[in-house]
Amino acid sequence: MRPFINAAGAYSIFGGALMREEVLEGMQEVSRRSVSIVELQEAVGRKIAAMLGCEAALVTAGCASSVLLAAAACLAGTDPERVRRLPEIIGLKNEVIMQRAHRFEYDHAIRNAGARIVEIETVEELKAAVSERTAMLFFLNSADSKGKIRREEFARLANGLKIPVLIDAAADLPPVENLRVLTRMGYDLVGFSGGKSLRGPQCSGLLLGRRDLIAAAFANDSPKSDSVGRVSKVGKEEIIGLYRALQLFLAADHEAEWKEWERRVAVIVGELAAVSGVRASLVVGEVPHNRPQVRVEWDREKIGVSPKEIVVALRAGEPRIELPYGSEDSSSGLDVAVWMLRADEDAIVGRSLAEAFRGTVGGRG
Repeated sequence: MRPFINAAGAYSIFGGALMREEVLEGMQEVSRRSVSIVELQEAVGRKIAAMLGCEAALVTAGCASSVLLAAAACLAGTDPERVRRLPEIIGLKNEVIMQRAHRFEYDHAIRNAGARIVEIETVEELKAAVSERTAMLFFLNSADSKGKIRREEFARLANGLKIPVLIDAAADLPPVENLRVLTRMGYDLVGFSGGKSLRGPQCSGLLLGRRDLIAAAFANDSPKSDSVGRVSKVGKEEIIGLYRALQLFLAADHEAEWKEWERRVAVIVGELAAVSGVRASLVVGEVPHNRPQVRVEWDREKIGVSPKEIVVALRAGEPRIELPYGSEDSSSGLDVAVWMLRADEDAIVGRSLAEAFRGTVGGRG
């Protein structure tokens, strides 16, 4: 195993975000005691709901777990027999409506609960798709600009139709306001990852929303043995770890944090400025990559190197450096994330990038 400098971000495949020491301390403390998971979930859920101004909250095993449990809550509710039967949905409401542009890999979690996904594009199609089989509506926050129905309108439509609506906002922090505004906007259920922006345990997540639906989600969750959510077990360490991470996140100076990210970008841009033919600049991407990061582009006539070759060179170097997942398949330039870098790693990343460009072109630069 070769650990690496994380210039990628909090991707699950790269182990998620680095936890703060205070989070680890909280996890260690609870690991030394035996507690009732039911009592702990209920107590922490009340605390988190009060912190975020929503009716109820549940710590889950990640945002995909939140989506699974939300779907199960809308399919089976708290009825013990229905809970036991999922994902067998004969005789139950079993359809989840979403925009075609919002289909993504993680909607598999909805299908895991036993639901059938119904794709629509327009308001008229949504209304026509609603039937006695409709259990839930789904919205992917990061795809807000891609569909024909935008976020606020989608919530209003669901509320008017009196159908529960879930929004997946897994990595969509910042802005911090998303922790509060989405439930206020009318979303009955909101899912977040715990191991990304919140910097909690990687196998943790949040499900926020209506009290009755959160209770139903927990009824379909571990520690209940015969439930579709048993595979989404979350331990006492993850529950306390996420709770502590959320406390720290809400108390953080996010403006100062943003300025620190800009400083790191400037360091890397400065290192690359000495390489002829390379252009590096600060950019802020779209959700969920809406933080300062470095955009690197280069003159292909001067530097005949592909993104894949740069990624491979950084991965083979010492120290090893990883760029955002999928960078090797980029058709243009490269992005460099800075928010997961540790002290002094910005300079190392900048120098290593400069060396990769110079080395690939036989020392020219």
